[in-house]
Amino acid sequence: MKNLRPVGIIGTGKYVPEKILTNSDLEKIVETNDEWIVSRTGIRERHIAAPDEATSDLAYEASIRALASAGLKPEELDLIIVATITPDTIFPSTACVLQDKLGAKGAAAFDLSAACSGFVYSLATAVGFIQNGMYNNALIIGADTLSRITDYTDRNTCVLFGDGAGAVVIGEVPKGRGFQSFDLGAEGAGGPLLKLEGGGSRLPATVETVEGKKHFIYMNGREVFKFAVRVMGAATEKVLGKAGLAKEDIDLFIPHQANIRIIQSAMQRLDLPPEKCVINVDKYANTSAASIPLALVEAAEEGRMKEGDTVLMVGFGGGLTWGASILVW
Repeated sequence: MKNLRPVGIIGTGKYVPEKILTNSDLEKIVETNDEWIVSRTGIRERHIAAPDEATSDLAYEASIRALASAGLKPEELDLIIVATITPDTIFPSTACVLQDKLGAKGAAAFDLSAACSGFVYSLATAVGFIQNGMYNNALIIGADTLSRITDYTDRNTCVLFGDGAGAVVIGEVPKGRGFQSFDLGAEGAGGPLLKLEGGGSRLPATVETVEGKKHFIYMNGREVFKFAVRVMGAATEKVLGKAGLAKEDIDLFIPHQANIRIIQSAMQRLDLPPEKCVINVDKYANTSAASIPLALVEAAEEGRMKEGDTVLMVGFGGGLTWGASILVW
């Protein structure tokens, strides 16, 4: 990647719905308690979309902030990618809905589905377009409204998820800055461990699929946990090797915010102190594709990244998938 056009992040923005659902609130809905949730996940609260808010609405709010940060007008965009597993509709894509809302008439637009790895997958896709000169500016959004597909009678999953959106504008940056390497992967055999069965061509919506709760997230938490710990470490080592770097070179670690224990396991493997890791799972829970960009944008807003810092982003998700990236800020 070093001999190609340097591409990096030139603008950031985030949005989370106003409504907050705390662990105490969940105690009134399902058999659980704050201590149990915090000790096992690190989550204290999550944001929940209003009834009239869809994924494109969350993405729009994050996008206008990212564009303002980049100093770009919507009509200057060449490409929009929305990473999501909760699109407004199966089609048209949420990216096309967003393109219209923004007035970005010159931009190509599509959705990308890789669950919690979707943001990194989308970055890798867009960076390739810009590096080869096909496009100049791209808007990448990780946005999910997981509350719409969460079963609030299932105590094992309903405590884990929240809604939100994070957006970045990417474009050409000075030499030596920007994305240095990516590692993307999938383990399709593990697909049944984390899934939403209903609503596709295999199981279209029927009375039976609705009554059977096939339109809610199903997760085998124990097996997904083991997968996550394994691939977070492996993907990190691979992406560092591609960039010619060692773990000691990491200035900031931005992991997928699914579970505090998975994050801590990755930190231990990388010998990273807490000040080098971005953790906000306590405030937002698992927001799927929005997870990494929400953490990235918060870190930028808090001044935790200075020019020249080496930033590692790594996530895992349904598919099963994983994605990692090295970025020089």
